[in-house]
Amino acid sequence: MTLPKKLLLATVASFCLLSAEELPFRPSPVPGGVAAVPLPRSAQAPLVHYRGERVLVRRSGEAWVAVVGIPLDAKVGPDTIEAGGKKIPFTIRPKKYPVQRLTLKNKHQVNPDPEDTERILKDRALTAPVWKEWPEGLVPTLRFVQPTAGELTASFGKRRFFNGEARNPHAGLDIAAPAGRPVKATADGRVALTGDLFFSGNTVMIVHGEGVVTLVCHLTDITVKEGQTVHTGDLVGHVGSTGRATGPHLHWMVSLNNARVDPALFLQGK
Repeated sequence: MTLPKKLLLATVASFCLLSAEELPFRPSPVPGGVAAVPLPRSAQAPLVHYRGERVLVRRSGEAWVAVVGIPLDAKVGPDTIEAGGKKIPFTIRPKKYPVQRLTLKNKHQVNPDPEDTERILKDRALTAPVWKEWPEGLVPTLRFVQPTAGELTASFGKRRFFNGEARNPHAGLDIAAPAGRPVKATADGRVALTGDLFFSGNTVMIVHGEGVVTLVCHLTDITVKEGQTVHTGDLVGHVGSTGRATGPHLHWMVSLNNARVDPALFLQGK
């Protein structure tokens, strides 16, 4: 039996709402957000990709939902994911992010010299594979705790200008905190990378499973080692101002399917 168009649309809308409510965070299908895309019923979780990256899938009742990280450079409007060789549509809604203008005394952090550029490229080579990791045995809860106490700034997605020059949008969330304040793991996972990077300073990257990765940086020190298993609330370092920072604060990033998304979406009650 074929459902009338209005009833079919109402059924799909109800399923979308149910899927979003069952997830432990607030889906927001905007650039820099997360979409919950309903999938056809199947006995096994379907293999889903978006922009060539594997996507996390969760059960929703008797069906499945794809939890899709949307990069900040995604175009607003119709888009698709691929599941089982089929294209499944969803829509990216518009969102306007504010502008941030910063002044840095260290001119090399605005326009790196050749030596700094070489270091930046090495840093990217180190971090790039971590954002894509899909380690066996790790299953993310998609519930995060705030990594340090402090006020959440409206920094994610800001279009940034350093000393008047346009740079990439801010792909993390800044937390206002004094130097030395403890920084903790936001969820269970494994430390995949630690080090002093050009832009982010002392940095810790943790893989949580199924393409979910978090990063905290500008730390004054690092108290964990690569390969170490961590649990929610474990100490990983302390707030600092290393790297490209105008003062002490914590920069926190969350990534799904290699797309940096707004960490505030995953904080309950925020």
